[in-house]
Amino acid sequence: MRVGVIGTGHVGLITCASFAAVGHDVVGTDADRSKIDALRSGDMPFHEPGVADSIREGMEAGRLRFEYETADAARDADVVFVCVGTPPRATGEANLVAVEQAAREVVAQASPALVIAEKSTVPAGTADRLTRSVLLQRPDLAGSVEVVSNPEFLREGHALHDAMHPERILVGAASERAFEVMRRLYEPFTADGARLIETDIRTAELAKHACNAFLALKISYANALARLCERTGADVDAVTEVMGADSRIGPAFLNAGLGYGGYCFPKDLVAFDHLATSLGYDFAMLREVARINDQAIDATVDKIRDALWNLDDKRVALLGLAFKPGTDDVRIAPALMLAERLRALGATVVGYDPHAAESAVRTQPELEVAPSAYEAARDAHCVVLCTEWDEFQELDFDKLGEIMASRVFVDGRNVIDAERAVAHGFHFYPTGRLPSTPDRA
Repeated sequence: MRVGVIGTGHVGLITCASFAAVGHDVVGTDADRSKIDALRSGDMPFHEPGVADSIREGMEAGRLRFEYETADAARDADVVFVCVGTPPRATGEANLVAVEQAAREVVAQASPALVIAEKSTVPAGTADRLTRSVLLQRPDLAGSVEVVSNPEFLREGHALHDAMHPERILVGAASERAFEVMRRLYEPFTADGARLIETDIRTAELAKHACNAFLALKISYANALARLCERTGADVDAVTEVMGADSRIGPAFLNAGLGYGGYCFPKDLVAFDHLATSLGYDFAMLREVARINDQAIDATVDKIRDALWNLDDKRVALLGLAFKPGTDDVRIAPALMLAERLRALGATVVGYDPHAAESAVRTQPELEVAPSAYEAARDAHCVVLCTEWDEFQELDFDKLGEIMASRVFVDGRNVIDAERAVAHGFHFYPTGRLPSTPDRA
């Protein structure tokens, strides 16, 4: 089938790569012409495992190309995906200007029987508004061009894998014709065992927000448990292991730590709350989830202050700057939020990340970055593990101890063996467990 993709960010580029990989003809466009130039030359706008190779293979096979104009993606397409940003307004409401603009540009070139698919995360009711906007612009398309909801369920760091092996595919549509178009589009995936869930449009739109909000809730619940465990002497990892063994709960997203970050969860939580409020329902739980998430940063600051006392003239090294491993995305990254808090208290902060250092400095120009974990730790009074990259599990604590000003390690993701750290003379502060020191090991 002929597929157009508007927007080549994290969602749009994965959409391009995955559909081209299964044999569809895909055209991707973006309002940022420099991004199109970079993609044509093989440069990726972000780090995501496997994407660069998949994009190159699609282009070399002639199934994928990138163009400057929306018209090039819309012309003769069977389906056009809208994958543009929906940033929050000051009120928390999702800003849908780019979504509307993309749809209007698409219908200007639309052929009969086109399906416009919402891939961006949007509040329930957006498809209805897009349909009205389309028909005001092109009344001749009434009954032929349809808007459907097809939200993504991708994890950054695993996005291409998730796109190629989806747990479920959700399509919300208003007609059998639109459903049939989407069935044909996804047939390579459903033939491989992926589950296709078909609903009305508003259910599909709402389900995406509901999923993200619930995953954020699980993370905040684990972090609230961590605060209790630190006060009682219990082990949060053991508690959540017991919880996760219950099939009704499951272990995913029950990892206590610095909290969730990234662009999606914080934005979608606020947008979902705004939607509920606009409909006359006070969804107070969503605000509590966000409050507990902020507390995770506060708790980490408290541990650093407990270990170092005054932070003036102290040097703190942050290992990991991306909001999660597998990506260079630092949007609303817990590590950078922690860096701001520590600098406000007088500390000097240096960070290291195997992929996200450049992105972090663009976001926080005042942040000092180092070329390795050990260079970040040199002369530091405290090291904080912020992002659980695999390489940090192999840290040489002998070497760390020799180059640091004092041996203090705060594990914000519970991936380091406390006994190993303490055996090398470190004062070790985990998450959701009592601290360990050489004299109390």
